[in-house]
Amino acid sequence: MTQTRPVAVQRHAAPAQPLLRRGAVRFDVVTWLSVYLLLLFAIPSKLVIGPLGSAGAPSMVVGLASLLLWVLMGVGAARPTLSGPRLIRVSLSVFLFSVGVTYVLAMSRPVVSNEVSPADVAILALLAWSGVLLLAHDGITSAARRDQLVWRLALAGGALAVLGLAQFALGELFVDRLTLPGLTLTSPYELGQRNGLFRPQGTATHPIEYGVLVTMLLPLTLHVGFEHTERRAVVRWAPAAAALVLVPATGSRSAYVGAAVALIVMLVGWRGSRRRVMLGVTAVGAVAGVVVAPNMLSSILGLFTGASEDPSVTSRTGSFELAGEFIARDPLFGRGLGTFLPTYRIFDNQYLLLLVTVGLVGTVLFLGICVATVRVLVRVRKRSAGTDARTYDLALALMAAVLVGFVSLFFFDAFAFPMTMGALFLLVGVAGSLRARA
Repeated sequence: MTQTRPVAVQRHAAPAQPLLRRGAVRFDVVTWLSVYLLLLFAIPSKLVIGPLGSAGAPSMVVGLASLLLWVLMGVGAARPTLSGPRLIRVSLSVFLFSVGVTYVLAMSRPVVSNEVSPADVAILALLAWSGVLLLAHDGITSAARRDQLVWRLALAGGALAVLGLAQFALGELFVDRLTLPGLTLTSPYELGQRNGLFRPQGTATHPIEYGVLVTMLLPLTLHVGFEHTERRAVVRWAPAAAALVLVPATGSRSAYVGAAVALIVMLVGWRGSRRRVMLGVTAVGAVAGVVVAPNMLSSILGLFTGASEDPSVTSRTGSFELAGEFIARDPLFGRGLGTFLPTYRIFDNQYLLLLVTVGLVGTVLFLGICVATVRVLVRVRKRSAGTDARTYDLALALMAAVLVGFVSLFFFDAFAFPMTMGALFLLVGVAGSLRARA
């Protein structure tokens, strides 16, 4: 992240291989992933296909279909089409294998009947997210089509931010008025408050998940604003502007930490005028926020200065002892993914829950996916420096987005929130699609 910013720009690579062509309409991997993106973000998480229960989120169904499609693409290939390092795919495979081991061990010993179905759903969810990752990793072969998907991810972040701003300002959810044929509401909608201010949640299940989603996509909105110069300035900067305005209104520590991680990574990687511009925008935005809504600033500061007395914080810290007892029973492979039910305890820390459910081995291997992704992106930046400005900056934006996602898992049990994990695995897959330059 310390390379000099390049000046030459190379924007195109080999064309993507279409899955289907009909007339002038292209249907390829990017189109498929765009459909997944729409289902993931536009349909509220509380709406599922009734007969499928907790496994019935439309995005999960498409994710499982993505895994099947990835397998069929590999089987049907006349010759190997994958090139370059496959570090991300290998790290994912090893993690999935370890989770499979924990599942076999969990089902081979006495298990509470209520834990079996959640364990099955957890495995299906992980396979769905992995299918999306693998399809993006191996199926996006065109820089132009990848840019299109990045643009759509930025638009999704901007749209989520606009919806959240409306919820914050008007005290209305809006999504509670949405009904879709064939989908069932799993639990009532509720707009929460903190310190007298509404906590927006977009289409997510909880404000924490919503804040993480927006801050995870924030780096991509900034990348689009700076690099997608073929679009009008007002269009390409709209998603970033909406996301930056939304962050202070989330009322969520995880969102503030995520935004800080995103901006720090981007500022370290940027050089020259871009860094100065962003520092200036951040400073002006902070001053404007204090002037327009001084109570919001005190509310934000209170989340950190009064953390020791916050029930949500004490609940998290109070979980360490209980988690330690379960970890001590099965330290290596845990008790099985999905078998530790929320009725037992809500840790609000996915890494703590992973130590309990997949053990030290599974947790380390999951973190290995993050390490592998960052390593690939560092290589991409090194190879594209001075030759491809857009790829160089995209690698930085994806690095920031993925790090935001993995850091945010300290703040909630993210595997129970399909939007967060679906988005994170998709981002890792997009990062892997840059591997040909690594």
